Parts: sequence; structure tokens; C-alpha cells
Amino acid sequence: MPPAFIPGLQLCRAFYEHGVRPLLGGIPHAAARIGPGSEVLGLDTERSTDHDWGPRLQLFVDLGRVDAADLATTLSARLPKDIHGWPTSFEPPGERVRVMTPTTGPVHHRVDITDVATWSRQHLGADARHPLTDAGWLATPTQLLAEATAGAVYHDDTGQLTALRANLAWYPEHLWRRLLAAQWTRIAQEEAFVGRTAEQGDDLGSRIVAARLARDVMRLCLLLARRYPPYSKWLGTAFHALDGIAPIAAALARAVDAREAGPRQDALCDAYELAGAWQNRLALAPEVEATRRLYYDRPYPVIAADRFAEALAGPRIGAIDQYVDCTDVLGRPQLTRDLAAAVDPAA
Repeated sequence: MPPAFIPGLQLCRAFYEHGVRPLLGGIPHAAARIGPGSEVLGLDTERSTDHDWGPRLQLFVDLGRVDAADLATTLSARLPKDIHGWPTSFEPPGERVRVMTPTTGPVHHRVDITDVATWSRQHLGADARHPLTDAGWLATPTQLLAEATAGAVYHDDTGQLTALRANLAWYPEHLWRRLLAAQWTRIAQEEAFVGRTAEQGDDLGSRIVAARLARDVMRLCLLLARRYPPYSKWLGTAFHALDGIAPIAAALARAVDAREAGPRQDALCDAYELAGAWQNRLALAPEVEATRRLYYDRPYPVIAADRFAEALAGPRIGAIDQYVDCTDVLGRPQLTRDLAAAVDPAA
């Protein structure tokens, strides 16, 4: 039987305090569990333990003074074989996906020894110890920003990692408005299609458009709440965790459950109105009447989402993951920067 499940961030803290820290001999360092992994977002369960979960750390040192290879070898030889019953060794070593595996020999550990600047460039595409440029913010997927700012820091001698996370805590206000404008624009581009597809007898198409719009509203709400929207696996979980979100969540659930276009459109409009009122309360832009209306002279109820985008007075091309939806692209920081520069050279 496997040991009792404990949240990964707690397990990693115990691994650091009882396994790694005693072997560092006073080396100045920072230790954290950040980056990819469900435990970083606090969303891990027993299911998570089947791969890439377990006693893990990022260990940040001065690579000019510390030989990372020698330190890794020391850890391999002297780390405990398990923490709270969970193996500290992972197989197969060096592969992208690894699984905790008991060992009687050297520990193939997952202590990633690096420095803050190197980790930041690899994970984000820029050294975020210094404030990001507007272009840097817009080229960084929100999933990566969430991974950098969530998780836990267990120790930080120099303060560099703490400063990096503070720099990334949230967008500058002018960029926040820009992302909100881009998100409303996405809604404006499709909100009338729920009715138009149904009018053509394409109920499946209407349902799919409604689901796309529900997803856009969820991302909008996370942005309004100053939360980085995670990728699709965790989007709904993060959305449902927002304070006071139940009325919008209920409206979106009615929209995707509806069997007819009329209730589907009405439920989406309920969600739009609540999100529009939320933006008005934030006073980021001139107030916009958050009520539904017909789409010009056609019988489709909409919020006319472009009105909210216009009030925010920002460019309607937002962050990279508001116009790119491909994991193989969004996981490559240099590629996202190249694409963002091509799409909006003035950013």
C-alpha cells in the first residue's frame, strides 16, 4: 500500500528541511517548489502521484561559487531514500516524465540546481529579477506566470527569488486593462453566433460556440479577480475558487446545459451582465451599461461586449494565450516571444 497522501507542497517542505538542507553545509541558497506540477497550484490529489509528483525542489545557488554537478552528486549519495514513506528517487533518470521508485543505491533525485536568472530565462524567456517590459509581459503565457508565482518558497538567503515573484505578482495596470479589453473582444467576436448557428438548424454548432464563450467568460473573471488563468485542465477549478463566483458559474452551467438556443443565449447574457457589473465596480474604465440588447436588427440577445473593450481604451490584441491556443507553442518561451513580436511589433 502506498503511504498516506499529503499535499505535495507539504511533502516538498519536509524533503527540504529534513533531507536537503542538512547537506548544504551553509551554502547560501533559495529553495522552492515552483514551476510545472499540479502541486504548485495546490491542486494535486492521490491521482497526481503516478508521475512527476513527489519530493522535489528547485535549489537556487550562486553557480559561480557552487559546482552544481558536485552538489548533485553529494545529494545523490546522501539524501534519505524516502520522506514520509514517499521515495526520493525517480526513474528513469533524465527523462521528461519520471516516477518515484524505491532504491537501495544512489538517489536519482529531482533537486534542480540552478540560479534564479537561469531558471527565469528557461521558464519565462526573460530574467524577471528585473521588471518585465510590456512586450515581455504580453509574450508570457498566463500558465507560466501562475507557475512562477504559486507554489512555495521554503528558504531564500539572497532575496532574489522573492523579488522575482514580487515582480510577477500581477500585470501593471495599463496591461491589465489591455488584457481585459482583449478578452471582451473575444466575446464580442462570437456572442451573436450562438443564435445564428441555431437559426440555421445547427444545434451542435450553437452548443460549441456557447462553450467557447463560457470559457472566455471564465478567463475574463479570473483576470477581473487578478488571477492568472491556468491552462484548460485547471481552468474550471481555478474559476470556481474565486470569491463570489457562484452566480456567474451557475449562469455558465445553464448555458452549456441548455437544449435550446433561447435559454442558452439568455444564460450567457446573465453571465455577461454580472461580469460587466464586476468590471464597473473595479473602476478601471468609464462605466458601461451592463445590460443585454439585441444584436443590431437581428433577434439574438448579446451584451455588445465591444463596448467594454472600447471603454478600457486599450489595444485589442492582448497576451499571447489570448490568440494562441497550442500547448506546443505556449510551452516554448522563445517561440512565444517571436510570435508576439511578429503580431504586435509596437508592444
